[in-house]
Amino acid sequence: MKGTYLGEFEELVLLVIGILNDGAYGVAIKKELEIQSKRTISIGAVHAATNRLEQKGYLESEFGEITKERGGKRKKFYKVTIYGQRALKEAMDMRTRLWRQIPATSFTIKTSFNV
Repeated sequence: MKGTYLGEFEELVLLVIGILNDGAYGVAIKKELEIQSKRTISIGAVHAATNRLEQKGYLESEFGEITKERGGKRKKFYKVTIYGQRALKEAMDMRTRLWRQIPATSFTIKTSFNV
């Protein structure tokens, strides 16, 4: 497994792949990222992130069947590996731990972390 650092965009990509489950391929990931993040995402950014995540061992992929709609091209489907799941859990735990350490007087926003 390469590096273990998980960047913000990589974290979002892993989470979206988890949401999409068996339907996680490039364009579907891009669309769901745009819906969830409310920002425009390029397909190139998605491909770069999925390639990095595969190199780190956080994702695995396999090609689907050939379809007429895609001119004989196959979709590449992604799944989060156990290592990717661990990286997401560690990121969530760290963020939760940090949020819980913020004194109630520091921020005026309310969180679901019982700050």
